[in-house]
Amino acid sequence: MSENLELKLIEIFCCADDFCQQFEKEIEHKLIPMVLLNKNSKVPCGLSISEMMAIEMFYHLQGSKCFKYYYRYFVEAQLKGYFPGLPSYNRFVQLKPRLFLYIFCFMLACRMGASTGIYYIDSAKLVVCHNLRIHSHKVFKGLAKRGKTSTGWFFGLKLHLSINQFGEIVSFIITPGNVADNNLELGVKLCKGLCGKLFGDKGYISEKLREALAGQGLLLITKTKKNMKNKLMSFQDKRWLQSRGVIESVIDLLKHICDIEHSRHRSPVNAMVNILAGMAAYSFLDHKPSVKNKSIRFREYLTLNNLPLVA
Repeated sequence: MSENLELKLIEIFCCADDFCQQFEKEIEHKLIPMVLLNKNSKVPCGLSISEMMAIEMFYHLQGSKCFKYYYRYFVEAQLKGYFPGLPSYNRFVQLKPRLFLYIFCFMLACRMGASTGIYYIDSAKLVVCHNLRIHSHKVFKGLAKRGKTSTGWFFGLKLHLSINQFGEIVSFIITPGNVADNNLELGVKLCKGLCGKLFGDKGYISEKLREALAGQGLLLITKTKKNMKNKLMSFQDKRWLQSRGVIESVIDLLKHICDIEHSRHRSPVNAMVNILAGMAAYSFLDHKPSVKNKSIRFREYLTLNNLPLVA
């Protein structure tokens, strides 16, 4: 393992461990005492929660595209010295649901971007199976739905995302694939607490959504369709809108480097852990797509962040 990756692993673990120590103090008095639970309800593990979080998040930066290969041929082979109580691969997968609450709170409390007044909004499809296997798919039954994007139909979930101009994730919501981008309830929840200007594509054109966001101090600015009248826009707002492609770069990194999308999940909870860990891992990148450097090519981001090249 290279020195840069080793330092990144240490950074991830330190942040996760500091959070876990504080978080467990806050929730300790709210949990049901173990004496009231079944003795077999929580079998102890050789790893702490922070160590498991570090292993899970580091996977999304290490470059492997298969968690089983990453765990057996990288973690067990090269990281055994860092994690002496390392369990087997099968046992680790069984323990992953324990990480959901911790990674979710860790992401919201420690890894969200700053409120800057300039935001970009978009959504990304998360396909859970091929369209030909929709009727036989059972893992996400009742959760995933058919949806349509500019590239065609898909079956899965949708990640709705808002970022600031520095490429930092400000808010996110995961929904079934059939939820529209300009859904009023979704838009209000996603942008809750944000003030300033929000830039989106044509999929967010909705007068009701625009009025609802304006009521909380957020101005929604989108491109116009061919059958719509042009609206007056300041030169500065037009420049911000032209830079909307920065969120496409963020989604590209989340999907192809942080690996938040794949169709091999066997548990919905583990799938959510994978998505949240991928977004948390993205927040540890030293160089993120931003309005200032949006012209940098994809491979240059990998080089800047000392990430391995992937196919």
